[in-house]
Amino acid sequence: MSQALFTAPVTPPDRAASALVLQGHAVLDPAGFATLIGRELRELEALRPFWDDLPPDTYLRDGGHYRRRRHSCFVVEPGRVEQVPHRAHWQPVEYNALHGGLERWFEPIAPAVVAALAWQRTLQAMGALASSLRGSGGPWYLEAHQFRIDTTDGIGRPTPEGAHRDGVDMVAVVLVGREGIKGGETRVFDADGPTGLRFTMQLRWTCLLLDDTRVIHESTPIQPLEGYGHRDTLVLTLRAGGFQGPTAA
Repeated sequence: MSQALFTAPVTPPDRAASALVLQGHAVLDPAGFATLIGRELRELEALRPFWDDLPPDTYLRDGGHYRRRRHSCFVVEPGRVEQVPHRAHWQPVEYNALHGGLERWFEPIAPAVVAALAWQRTLQAMGALASSLRGSGGPWYLEAHQFRIDTTDGIGRPTPEGAHRDGVDMVAVVLVGREGIKGGETRVFDADGPTGLRFTMQLRWTCLLLDDTRVIHESTPIQPLEGYGHRDTLVLTLRAGGFQGPTAA
């Protein structure tokens, strides 16, 4: 690895699009993320309690009980965010050797979250970045995942599938919170070379942006500082042409 950074290498929000093009990744600090979406941090903070109401993920093939999540899908174009009828999350085995090829049905994201202006602006901003990255106005087929990884099993795995790509055009990972844990280091590597970086997302509303065609990523396991802890994230994936499925749709 060319860098060993344990604090996030911050990109100014007005350079996020160019950083994605030039290096395949960018990290926004909380203030930069708020600037990018054009909303106040207090509006994002108002969404945090919804991570306390995530159902268990019953599909974990490693036998764990450490993950809770919700999932919804949207079509994003300039000036438009449309939630589509609820659908399964699906990935090919080429991108997820652990859970690929399996239709996984999760409870949808709460309507109050979807209706929030900060949520709508976040999805619009991600669509705009994907359009800058690919030179296309969309539409972008966006999957949104609310995750809570906890230490119920003594250890929690944010990416049980290991270092991976998601089979999309762009990925955003937003840290919503971390309480009572150590670990959870983020690692990003060039898909076709040895270079990469590592850091720990510590501050709420730090945002990692990835060109999924150029880099692979993972987060290391978390452990409790005392008894119990958890790490909450929002993961957004954007793909041109349709949602991933046994057949594209």
